[in-house]
Amino acid sequence: MLRLARTLCEQTVKTSKLFLPPRRPTALMSTLLIHHPQYAWLQELGLREENAGVYNGNWRGGGEVITTYCPANNEPIARIRQASMEDYHETVKEAKEAWKMWAEVPAPKRGEIVRKIGDALREKIQILGKLVSLEMGKILVEGIGEVQEYVDICDYAAGLSRMIGGPILPSERPGHALIEQWNPLGLVGIITAFNFPVAVFGWNNAIALITGNVCIWKGAPTTSLVSIAVTKIVAKVLEDNDLPGAICSLTCGGADIGTAMAKDARVNLLSFTGSTQVGKQVALMVQERFGKSLLELGGNNAIIAFEDADLSLVLPSALFAAVGTAGQRCTSVRRLFLHERIHEEVVQRLKSAYSQIRVGNPWDPNILYGPLHTKNAVKMFVGAVEEAKREGGTVVYGGKVMDHPGNYVEPTIVTGLPHDAPIVHTETFAPILYVFKFKTEEEVFTWNNEVKQGLSSSIFTKDLGRIFRWLGPKGSDCGIVNVNIPTSGAEIGGAFGGEKHTGGGRESGSDAWKQYMRRSTCTINYSTNLPLAQGIKFE
Repeated sequence: MLRLARTLCEQTVKTSKLFLPPRRPTALMSTLLIHHPQYAWLQELGLREENAGVYNGNWRGGGEVITTYCPANNEPIARIRQASMEDYHETVKEAKEAWKMWAEVPAPKRGEIVRKIGDALREKIQILGKLVSLEMGKILVEGIGEVQEYVDICDYAAGLSRMIGGPILPSERPGHALIEQWNPLGLVGIITAFNFPVAVFGWNNAIALITGNVCIWKGAPTTSLVSIAVTKIVAKVLEDNDLPGAICSLTCGGADIGTAMAKDARVNLLSFTGSTQVGKQVALMVQERFGKSLLELGGNNAIIAFEDADLSLVLPSALFAAVGTAGQRCTSVRRLFLHERIHEEVVQRLKSAYSQIRVGNPWDPNILYGPLHTKNAVKMFVGAVEEAKREGGTVVYGGKVMDHPGNYVEPTIVTGLPHDAPIVHTETFAPILYVFKFKTEEEVFTWNNEVKQGLSSSIFTKDLGRIFRWLGPKGSDCGIVNVNIPTSGAEIGGAFGGEKHTGGGRESGSDAWKQYMRRSTCTINYSTNLPLAQGIKFE
């Protein structure tokens, strides 16, 4: 990650010759990118001009037909037949039926299937990463890296399948055993966002499977081709091992399908990744039926660099966290707090680094900065920049829409705003970095925690005392608390998630598997007596 960030800092700017001439987007068959010779590789992933968006052991789709577009040129890629409500209910029925046999498979055997899924993804990692780049818009190395995350979590889950379980606890009663038993929940619904169309599903899917659950997935409509391609890879593994395809079901669709999942009591756990605004609605719908939800919502993340910080780490870290994925990661840095002694130097060096970023078609391996995902995201970027100016900010770099086909905007640095300005406390999913000057540790720790979200945070310092204060109860209130590394780029071995308006959910590693299971405390009397707890006599 840092090698990529350092490259961003060091490479000289080159005028991109990769942009296609502007065309009017259309979904007519003759203009779909999938028919162009340079995109023939899409067919290697089983994609066609029109693709069924529902899988439950069979491919189908009786709902609305939509078209997905390439963010780099706004050209249509292919069409998808989404799920109808009938498709959704049939798929849930098939998934619940498949769970009856999957729950009986021993956990290590389930882990073996997940390992095979990881191996199948490895075989397609380059081409699947290329599809992520084409449909989502992130640069190729990040698209491939995202598939690698799914591969990694499959490896992790395969090992975990032999380790999950509860403790044997000491009983206060003679002749009694006290144990914890963990069992699968049943059907796990997974709703993922456009910005990580593979990895977030992988985090949920791999852990849900080894813990004995089946899954139903609704990806973002704008990355439906990725959802379909991934499901085809997983489905083949299941079919080759004589397992029901409905173990890993897919229902492409919009808000109607998402709402149905949130309200459906048959969905035992709903994992939702998306905005805080929508996440609140999801949480209320799930809670209304006393269901379980796992929420991964917004982030308004900060990097803090103290006067003793190693600037050779600060600069590439801030650059990668702010500009990587065009600022569209939930862990992207939005706020950069610089000690007053280093503020001017770091700002100037960041501006220089920003000027050297190579911009172009994201699937070109030489490009380091791609487009925003949609035209609407561009409008949000423009609105945020204008609002920052109205509130007293100064745009010291960028701030404009690029004169190119596609959804390209200039990576932007804004200074001069108060740390608590309304726009600063509003998460904008775009490459806008607000830079502030601070004096003391106490004030900057407070500023870090004053936003509603609590996902990721990082400080740069060599002071050991400060490091442990940062990690302690009066330090960062985020779920991810880093030292001398960026806010983005989490490893799969740790639990991923945040506090406050970020939702409180945890996915991926550590003990996140517990969210996909139900716990029973079991007392077993193997004696011939019946003593009561707490020494109670009832005779």
